[in-house]
Amino acid sequence: MTEFAIGLMRWGGYWGIALLMCLENVVPPIPSEVIMGLGGLAVARGDMAMTPLIIAGTFGTVLGNLFWYEAGRRMGYLRLRPLVDRWGRWLTLHWSDVERLNAHFSKGGALTVFLFRFLPTFRTMISLPAGMLEMPRTKFLIYTTLGSAIWNAFLAGAGYFLGRNFSEIDRYLNPIGIAFIILLVGGYVWRVIRWQPEARDD
Repeated sequence: MTEFAIGLMRWGGYWGIALLMCLENVVPPIPSEVIMGLGGLAVARGDMAMTPLIIAGTFGTVLGNLFWYEAGRRMGYLRLRPLVDRWGRWLTLHWSDVERLNAHFSKGGALTVFLFRFLPTFRTMISLPAGMLEMPRTKFLIYTTLGSAIWNAFLAGAGYFLGRNFSEIDRYLNPIGIAFIILLVGGYVWRVIRWQPEARDD
């Protein structure tokens, strides 16, 4: 897949970067760390410039996340009610939790969206509930763009400074990602164990 990314970048230039980053957020074939790392390497070689690289990568990222936001918005959070009622324990959710999340995203949820842009995997996943719970579209786009631009600039810069050893990015990012996933899984198991059904006001 790395060879595919390199070929597309050579063929499409900055548009190739934008397309790869969009695909990475819709049907992730290649991690953004690799795409932007390769872009940074291209800058180091003089084949690209840093600013348009970051703009192209961020454009593709926002476009991919907007796809999931719109999918969630069209689905709507009320369709979750039967799922929460039936699978509440395994989702570790009560309907009151969903309503609190809805209130959070309806008021903005800007910081949540911004911070999730720096988390592997979850940077895309947050777009679905943001749309489903009808976070204002303008705020979603602004904070998705800001967070994505910072993250993409970091990855491109790492690729630039590491040169041919851009794969070393994974050496530093993977332990952080693994630790986060372990904490997430542990928290999920704890919530399943502690979960109790709540009374419904029907």
